[in-house]
Amino acid sequence: MSNGSRPLGFAVVTLAYVAAALIALVSVVTMAGRHPLLLTLLADVAATLLIFAASMAAANASLYDPFWSVAPAVIVLVWALALGAGGARPVLVLLLVLAWSIRLTANWARSWQGLHHEDWRYEQLRAERPGGAPWWLVNLVGIQLVPTLVVFGGLLAVWPAVTVPGRGLGVLDVLAVLVTVAAIVLETTADRQLHRFAADPGNRGRIIDEGLWRYSRHPNYLGEITFWWGMWLFGLAAAPSWWWTVIGPIGMVLLFVFVSVPMMDRRSLSRRPDYAVHMRRVPALLPRPRPTTGGAHRT
Repeated sequence: MSNGSRPLGFAVVTLAYVAAALIALVSVVTMAGRHPLLLTLLADVAATLLIFAASMAAANASLYDPFWSVAPAVIVLVWALALGAGGARPVLVLLLVLAWSIRLTANWARSWQGLHHEDWRYEQLRAERPGGAPWWLVNLVGIQLVPTLVVFGGLLAVWPAVTVPGRGLGVLDVLAVLVTVAAIVLETTADRQLHRFAADPGNRGRIIDEGLWRYSRHPNYLGEITFWWGMWLFGLAAAPSWWWTVIGPIGMVLLFVFVSVPMMDRRSLSRRPDYAVHMRRVPALLPRPRPTTGGAHRT
C-alpha cells in the first residue's frame, strides 16, 4: 500500500476519517447524558485511536496530519448547530474556524504525496525512538494523542464563545476578529511565500529570507499560535469567568516553542551550514526590526 498512487492515498485517508467520524458518533451515543465537553473529549480521543490504528496499518503516521485542522472544524460545527447560543458571535467563530480549517487542510493536501510520503519529523522519531520506546507508543502518544489533547485545550475557549448566551458583541469581539483574521492571513501569506520560494530552482540550497520570513524564521507557526489566542479572546468576550481557558493558547505556545521550532531548526542546521548565522539574525517567532538589505542566503 505504501507504494500506491496519490489518489489511492487520499482515498485511504478519506475512508479512515469517515470511520473516525462514525466511531466518534458511536461514542457520543453510548455515553449520552454526560457533559457535552466531556462527550466531545471522549469522542475526539476515540477518533484519534481509529486514525492511529489506520496509520499503523498503512505504516504512515502522516494519516494523522489533517486531524489537526479537520477535527476542530467538525467539533465547532456540531457545537454551534446543536448547542449554539444564537446571535452573531457563534456565527463569527464558526466562519473563522472553517476558514482556518479549509486553508490548513488544503495546505496539507497540497504537500502530501501519498502513502509513501511520511512527514520527515515522524521518520526521525521512528529512527530515534526516544528512550528506546516502541514505535507504536511513540506514534500513539507523541504524534497523535498529545496533539489531540493540545488542540482540545485550544477549543475549550471556543465552547463558551458558541454556547454561552447573554453577552452581545463588544470591543473584545472586535479585537478577537482582528487577531484571528490576522492569524489566518499571516499563515496563508507565509505558506504561499514558502511554496513560491521552494518552487524556484534557483533557490535550491538557499535559506528563505524574504517576505515574512525575513522577520521570523517560522511565521507560519506564529500565525497558528495567534489563531488560538484569537479563539481565547472570543471565549473571554462571551464568558469572562472562562478566563482559565487561557491554558489552551499557552499550551500551543509551549508546543511550538519547545517541540516544533527546535525540531525544524535542528533539521535546517543539519542541512544548511549557514543556518546558524541565520538563527542569530532572525528570531524564531516574534519579529524584530532588521536592516533593509536581505534576500536569500546560499548555504
